[in-house]
Amino acid sequence: MKPHVLQLNPILVPSINVKLNERYTMHRLFEQADPEAYVAEHGALMRGVITGGHTGITRAMMERLPALEVVAVNGVGTDAVDIAYARERRLPVTGTFGALTEDVADMALALLLATCRHIGAVDRFVRGGLWPRFPQPSALPLARRVSGMRVGIVGLGRVGRAVAQRVEAFGCPVRYTDLKEIAEVPWAFEADLLRLARDSDALIVCAAADKARDLIDAPVLEALGPRGFLVNVARGRLVKEADLVKALQDKRIAGAGLDVFADEPNVTPALLDFDNVVLQAHRASATEETREAMGEMVLESLAQALAGQRPTHSLTT
Repeated sequence: MKPHVLQLNPILVPSINVKLNERYTMHRLFEQADPEAYVAEHGALMRGVITGGHTGITRAMMERLPALEVVAVNGVGTDAVDIAYARERRLPVTGTFGALTEDVADMALALLLATCRHIGAVDRFVRGGLWPRFPQPSALPLARRVSGMRVGIVGLGRVGRAVAQRVEAFGCPVRYTDLKEIAEVPWAFEADLLRLARDSDALIVCAAADKARDLIDAPVLEALGPRGFLVNVARGRLVKEADLVKALQDKRIAGAGLDVFADEPNVTPALLDFDNVVLQAHRASATEETREAMGEMVLESLAQALAGQRPTHSLTT
């Protein structure tokens, strides 16, 4: 008899769903008309849970799953999981750590390039039929060169390091800040975030920082200055959005590239009005390659835990 697995979020890779269906009796809660009643009826059967980083799983839900042996998060964010309770119950909570690194770093660079070179604004200019009406070069403001920019990285984990490697290829000097200096990296450490912002042309937020918020606020943006750009591919709540909007309105920073927001999927309306802001829908890891790799890591975590092994990617056991 196949183990029963409760799935809280869809997985968009068909090959992964085929493998899940082959190996497990899948209970897809997101397809149920009455999820509460469904858990009440079937919860005692569930040996595994698949969830997403935003959805996570509460203590109350885990308490309703007495046979639970593993929580497999299809993502790297675990702040929506009651980790303390999982540890108390000796439940492994796994993530897809490492699978997202290259794509998120690519997105950081794409946002930096798009923002500095006005890619979105000029695309709208051309699509809107404005080029024939205003063919003179002065119709559009001059863009900024990315090559050689001083780049400050906030959080030098996997993604931060991958971003540093990419911008170095553009001839950008790199400095970083983190909880402490990291001995084995070639980039200069700056303990003071304000000083890092002041000495950077672009500040790229890569910190995991599950519990932190409002790290990038008015003083940091003031230090970044009217020729500085902000990119965030980490957590939306790390940027105090009201302060960012005010800095953009007052032209106290040059622009921003944002893949994440404080209240997703709701975006602060004022951010939609700026031509010097490039917005994405939390899509940094949304490639076929990464999503398939993430799905395979979920499968691996389920298989290991349900075989009585410690999952390779466990945070809690």
